[in-house]
Amino acid sequence: MITAYVHDWNPILLELGGPVAIRWYGLAYLISFMLGFLLLRHLARKDLWVLPDKDVSDFIALAAMLGVFLGGRLGYVLFYMIPDKGISYILNDPLTIIRVWDGGMASHGGIFALVIFTFFYARKKGVSWTGLGDGLCVVAPVGLFCVRMANFINGELYGKVDQASQWAMRFPNTLVDPSTPEFMNRDEAMRAVMNVAPLEPGQAYTIDYAKAALREHPALHESFELLLMPRHPSQLYEAILEGALLFVILWIMRVRFPKLGHGILTGLFFIIYAVGRMTAELFREPDSSMIGFLTKGQFYSTFMIALGVAFLIWGLTKGKRNTTAGG
Repeated sequence: MITAYVHDWNPILLELGGPVAIRWYGLAYLISFMLGFLLLRHLARKDLWVLPDKDVSDFIALAAMLGVFLGGRLGYVLFYMIPDKGISYILNDPLTIIRVWDGGMASHGGIFALVIFTFFYARKKGVSWTGLGDGLCVVAPVGLFCVRMANFINGELYGKVDQASQWAMRFPNTLVDPSTPEFMNRDEAMRAVMNVAPLEPGQAYTIDYAKAALREHPALHESFELLLMPRHPSQLYEAILEGALLFVILWIMRVRFPKLGHGILTGLFFIIYAVGRMTAELFREPDSSMIGFLTKGQFYSTFMIALGVAFLIWGLTKGKRNTTAGG
């Protein structure tokens, strides 16, 4: 068995007092929107997008609220929470819909919500829907990259057991996941932590407490190396495939071929994202029930491929050519 790095990153960047804190996950979204604004404004000023630069801030703000946050959260509730926990879980506690820390958000839900949002926004502005979507799809991978990096920092969405790779890592979060073999070692892990970092009155043992102890007491890593399995850092795989690589491909396509038919870049985004997601899921521990032999991420990605092919065919046969902003 290889000696793998024990993940002990702090999901909180800055404590502001009491329950208020700046978390990497929230910061990832903020950085995503800021970079998205700057990149879309650049495209607009270079006449590489159908909106003028004066409308970019309005578009980003609405896309963030109606597409990313609303769509991403509802997507998680519909695609993951209800199928796994039942509709009664929502009916008994309706406020769980808005508690984004209870499960998070689903990228597929956010993407499909953005498709709907851009359709109505394009009609309101009198611009090409597929042309509007092309610009958004070019910059969206930046946000996907940032959020996947935040998933890594949080130690969530970890990969399957990997006994061979030199970059394998051990994730303490597996100790509280009943589907993992590490779950059987949770009591022993707690005792190891208590030996070096006893609880204060009123405190309770949590995985965050354990990771804090790991950061403060490096010797504790030796104990956790025996209790945790080495795993693929699948969050980094997704950050590369769904984020960095996809952005480079689409950005080069946008800049090198400015007169591509509207819809081509959107189609490429859906197809390449789906293929990257399905590939990364081969190394990722399923975080929800399976659909046949596919993870839910892979299952929903098949629809994205079909939608991407439709956009691609439209762009190649009927899509308008990108000429000037607003055209």
